[in-house]
Amino acid sequence: MLSATIYRMLSLAVLSLGWLAAAHAQTCRMKIAVNSDGTRVEYREVYEYDYVWEKPSFPGGDSKLISFINHNRQYPRHAYEAGIQGRVMCSFIVNVDGAVSNVQVFKGVEASLNDEAVRIMRLMPAWNPGRINGVPVPVRVIRAVPFRR
Repeated sequence: MLSATIYRMLSLAVLSLGWLAAAHAQTCRMKIAVNSDGTRVEYREVYEYDYVWEKPSFPGGDSKLISFINHNRQYPRHAYEAGIQGRVMCSFIVNVDGAVSNVQVFKGVEASLNDEAVRIMRLMPAWNPGRINGVPVPVRVIRAVPFRR
């Protein structure tokens, strides 16, 4: 009986250490500002999307996000005529108030398509913020903006 109790206590201790290690791994440092002379860089700790318990969400869900992107996307003329297409992957931070900030191209296609994807992401309304234990936290999100002819 005593050995079973000790075994349970050790198991809980190991699981607790695992959660602590995971908590450390769930954040990343995002570059948020650089001085014009490039001497000082500011970073911010944010949570990764996959590690928050309640994930940030676009108002109305993913179908509304797709509709928003499709409604606001303006395919750059020269890229369309040249047959340039693909998916621009953008990363951004959903802040504790739901505001979208720090939009960056994560994986680009072509300069004009990349710029258009960033423009669309900056137009987004406030999201429902991500939460851990019910507390809103800043979360890095990665989403794609497709360009197809």
